[in-house]
Amino acid sequence: MFETVTIILLLSMLITLLRFLKGPTLSDRVLAFDVLSIMGVSLLILLALHFEQSYYLDIALVFGLIGFLGSTLFGRYIEKGL
Repeated sequence: MFETVTIILLLSMLITLLRFLKGPTLSDRVLAFDVLSIMGVSLLILLALHFEQSYYLDIALVFGLIGFLGSTLFGRYIEKGL
């Protein structure tokens, strides 16, 4: 079960990465970045559950905070231009 969910999540991340690289607008790229960060956190949480290691949760928390800050900064840039 773990392998199936991981493969589906990685394929979804690959498709989202393509949207991030080829997005026609900056807004599409920002949204793809946000989705990638959420999927990355989800993958880290899956790893923590599978391997029963709590440090993956710590990494997921930091990664989630960085993703949130990155999305916020991109949104501010789109709205006002730093």
